[in-house]
Amino acid sequence: MADEKRAFRMFLNPGQADEYRRRHDALWPELAALLRESGVHDYSIYLDAEHHVLFAVQRLRPGHSTAALPEHPVMRRWWAHMADLMRTHEDGSPVVEPLPCMFHMDE
Repeated sequence: MADEKRAFRMFLNPGQADEYRRRHDALWPELAALLRESGVHDYSIYLDAEHHVLFAVQRLRPGHSTAALPEHPVMRRWWAHMADLMRTHEDGSPVVEPLPCMFHMDE
């Protein structure tokens, strides 16, 4: 069974790119462990600075358990930690829009 790939966009508040990077450079070890344990083994976030849009790409192991992440206390704390930098829902989760794959090339 192959890895699952997931791409999505999030929305950064203007003027928050440096702080967003700083917080991710200091990613909590317990959050990194939680993501790995949930099956996320490759995760990159890119910034379109002109439009304040973050593009994220995840590779997930077969049988991943990422659906449970929104209820985990560490994930909730991270969302609260990041809420002042991004567009969020009322529950504190970031506004995330899935992006369809329009092209992919692999080996």
